[in-house]
Amino acid sequence: MRTEQEMLELIIDVAKADERIRAVLISGSRANPSVVKDKYQDYDVTYFVKDVKPFYNNIEWIEKQFGKPIIMQLPELMSQSPKDGHFCYLMIFKDGNRIDLSIEATPYIDDGEPAIILLDKGGFCPNIPEPTDKHWHIKPPTEKLFSDCCNEFWWCLNNVAKGIARDELPYVMEMFNYYIRNMLNKMVEWYIGSKNDFSVSAGKMGKYYKKYLPADLYTMYSETYSNSDYDNIWLAVFTACELFRKLASDVGKQFGYVYNQEEDLNMMKYLKSIRAEIQ
Repeated sequence: MRTEQEMLELIIDVAKADERIRAVLISGSRANPSVVKDKYQDYDVTYFVKDVKPFYNNIEWIEKQFGKPIIMQLPELMSQSPKDGHFCYLMIFKDGNRIDLSIEATPYIDDGEPAIILLDKGGFCPNIPEPTDKHWHIKPPTEKLFSDCCNEFWWCLNNVAKGIARDELPYVMEMFNYYIRNMLNKMVEWYIGSKNDFSVSAGKMGKYYKKYLPADLYTMYSETYSNSDYDNIWLAVFTACELFRKLASDVGKQFGYVYNQEEDLNMMKYLKSIRAEIQ
């Protein structure tokens, strides 16, 4: 596998040799000083150009500059409404390196996401601050967000119970692992944030939960994943309920928000009654 230095040199050298490319920026995990480096990190690169057309779906140019990818995705060609002035190549190469290369005609706008300018020909990019991960820090909930999250979590569980009773496995798994888990994940992140002065990120799709949750709570979280056996799904559901209750009660106390015990108790009775009916 080519090293990070080799990859960055390649990315920069391609831009240096092509007068149409005015600047190069790298973002994502390789620009984030809080992320532990490893060989699996992508190279999230943007080439800023005056005209995207010569680079639009130009596979010959890609292969000449970077080599032939073993697999590629071209989001603009898959979109019903492609973005003007933009084209993206998502590529994995034979040595395992991945480059997500965006070709942009619009000037760079600093939105706070960690980024580093690798090359700038004549001040094309504005000055940007030293990269940090502050952009991704967990944000504290408002009272309404907290209340709505709790209500959505408990409400959607009725659909899981009915789906199990009707033997509708795909519906059960989608409802539990998308709608309900989204609310559980929100509460997990608010809990993590409250214990760390809202100065950390939980990572994309919760990849840092294990890092920030106490071991017992992370074990509970891991047990909310189930196979397709309905008995195991019930166990995962009740574990999710117990975990949500613990987290929401703690977060509510931290902010002085009221946790609706009645919703919790009533839905638990409902779930247990349906389980008893079908056993």
